[in-house]
Amino acid sequence: MSDFIDILLMRVPAALRVILRIAFYFSLLAIFLPRLAPKVFHAVESFFSRLVERKALALIALFFIVIGVRLALLPQLPVPVPGIHDEFSYLLLGDTLAHGRLANPPHPMWMSFESFHVNWLPAYSSKYPPAQGAVLALGQLLGHPWIGVLLSVAAMCVAILWMLQAWLPARWAFLGAALVALKFGIANYWINSYWGGAVAAAGGALVLGAMPRIVRRVGALDALLLGLGIAIVANSRPYEGLLFCIPVAGWFLWWLAGKTKSPVSPRTRIVRIFAPLAVVLTLTIAFIGYYNWRLTGDALLFPYVLNTRTYRTAGLFLWDHPKDPLEYHNQQFEDFYNGWERDDYKNTWLDVRKVTVEKLDRIGGTYFWWGALLLLPGLPFVFFDRKMRLPLLIFLLGTASLLTLIWSFPHYASPLTCVIFLLLVQAIRHLRTIHLAGRPFGLALSWAIFYLLATDVGLSVKNHVCDPLEWTCQGDPSRATIAKTVSNTPGKHLIMVRYEEDHNLHDEWVYNGAEIDAAKVLWARELDPAQNAKLFAYFKDRQIWLVEPDSDNTELIPYSPAALPAMH
Repeated sequence: MSDFIDILLMRVPAALRVILRIAFYFSLLAIFLPRLAPKVFHAVESFFSRLVERKALALIALFFIVIGVRLALLPQLPVPVPGIHDEFSYLLLGDTLAHGRLANPPHPMWMSFESFHVNWLPAYSSKYPPAQGAVLALGQLLGHPWIGVLLSVAAMCVAILWMLQAWLPARWAFLGAALVALKFGIANYWINSYWGGAVAAAGGALVLGAMPRIVRRVGALDALLLGLGIAIVANSRPYEGLLFCIPVAGWFLWWLAGKTKSPVSPRTRIVRIFAPLAVVLTLTIAFIGYYNWRLTGDALLFPYVLNTRTYRTAGLFLWDHPKDPLEYHNQQFEDFYNGWERDDYKNTWLDVRKVTVEKLDRIGGTYFWWGALLLLPGLPFVFFDRKMRLPLLIFLLGTASLLTLIWSFPHYASPLTCVIFLLLVQAIRHLRTIHLAGRPFGLALSWAIFYLLATDVGLSVKNHVCDPLEWTCQGDPSRATIAKTVSNTPGKHLIMVRYEEDHNLHDEWVYNGAEIDAAKVLWARELDPAQNAKLFAYFKDRQIWLVEPDSDNTELIPYSPAALPAMH
């Protein structure tokens, strides 16, 4: 039989071949054991169903399971090393918040410390919203920033389970949360880097989970959780979060206006729901304005916008055209902003197609798995399911908004995570109703889907693969090794970073924490002799070292000047 299957699948792509093989074997159970197979499957499901019917207990258990499983896998997937520009910027934000402030004063030698995605004037700070930095700050206070990442992913799984419990029966809600935990809690860059994703996903889950509870029981706590969810997405993914909340806001206003059947009076709705929600939203807007003011000097100017105006010449949306090139203080910024960014997208239809395909590929690999193809028979039923109209609207609007962006990182879609898995679970429910010739094919395929995801994650762990997109969480440990070596050397140190002309723009070493003058180890960019002399005079009490990442990224030698190529 196995040889016969191999012959049939000879011309099928390898990944699809595995799916079809697993689906075939599970289907054999439905064909030859049409009575026994459902009994076995339902016996296993009934056991877990009894456990998850206690909803509060299920929430607590899931939180500690996610943490326990990931910690148990540290030998295979160790604590991540940052490598992406954005990660260092988020870590700066976390370090700043851990020091009890929103921003740091500008430094007189800032030109030598200039870093990607970091603002230096009027304040030294990350360009990103504060939510991801807050969890990194919590982790730093507990011993390591990654602890905050771990806690945020566990909290995200709990928030999504809580949301699903409002939309689905308890056992189906737990299945959805289990899929989320498998997909994002083990071999995914959301938990294996410092780039984020889980925080905004948790915020989206709070929004979508609170609204049906408000309609059913009109509780002030649910209104506060709705406001909290909005606050989280506003301070993590503002653009995507705004579009996520628009359909929910329409539903809320429709309900508040009394257009839905409810025994609760309008006055009760205003007192119990609108008033506490309005307080939370007012505080959120006030905080965002204060945060902007501390970082940019203008309550209406976001740090991200300031950074874009200062450094970027390429656009954010598909219809944006590049601005005139800017002048920079170092060759790496010149090559990145005036070179790579502008060359990567040039406003042609070919570019639109390229970035769209890239988005679909990256987001598909992050949110789905090959086994999800077996959901296709049940998927059409979801589009005609009246209960799924709002989630479908949110999904379609969110997807359309992502397709308008030039850049294509999967965590941009993070507020949609709860919606995606709600629709997936609902598709599984419809799939399980499908019978062919009285055989429970849909039931067998639903088990194959879960088995394929578990197998995929297991193989990633076995092969030490931190994410399907490995570049998202493959930081170079050389910089961390050098930093550790110098940290164990007495005194204070200044490490000058010298790049070659063919330097990889995505391998940046010049990043520092919130404290510049007080830091034991500082990383500085080698610039022209005049700027270097000012830097050395300012830090005359430090031992100065040289590192050359492009020639030998593990060697650390006493600094000596070299002839520097002129910028062009």
